[in-house]
Amino acid sequence: MRTLYVVTHPEATHHVEGVVGGWHDSQLTPSGIRAALSIAQALRAQIPDGAEVELFSSDLRRTLRTADEVAELFSVKPILDRRLREKSYGEAGGRPQEWLDRRFVPPPAVGERMDHDEGVQGAETKAAWAQRIYAAMDEILQNPCEHQIIVTHGGSLTFVVASWIKMPIESAGYASFRASSGSITTLREDDFFHNRQVVSLGDTHHLDSAKAG
Repeated sequence: MRTLYVVTHPEATHHVEGVVGGWHDSQLTPSGIRAALSIAQALRAQIPDGAEVELFSSDLRRTLRTADEVAELFSVKPILDRRLREKSYGEAGGRPQEWLDRRFVPPPAVGERMDHDEGVQGAETKAAWAQRIYAAMDEILQNPCEHQIIVTHGGSLTFVVASWIKMPIESAGYASFRASSGSITTLREDDFFHNRQVVSLGDTHHLDSAKAG
């Protein structure tokens, strides 16, 4: 049986500064670092001692710092993959959120959504974003490891889950799997039917200890 644990990085500086994240290379806040440790401890409690574990992470600082906490508890080295990054917002990255809000062109309710131009120079389309996440997932799932951890971003979680349930990429234009920062989503495939289950989506119970600290 294969289990994937998909982590969305906890609080980063772009959250508290009110600027656009995306490929802007923000880092975890002190609160985010405490949350990353809680994430690692929660995963350690779920995965049997001695089990083989693979750890994959977006290469941005906020995800890598989160992955480092996990890596230390499992004695593994994170495999960095830039395809697991958040959506690129082009020239909006690192600018105030209100700057993007004034320029953003939302997708139509009906019609082309995956290749929709959001009106921001250099920003990825939803299609380009989904394609790289799907490609990363295809490679990760080629490995037979039973316990795999993926550290990514809140927006990118949608396409991780969509890929997992084998949603056709052209059908993902309306997909949205929302999860808070610092969450753990658990995905499982059985060995008999090879059905793919979303066991839990965006669980944050482990963050209670980080908040208390």
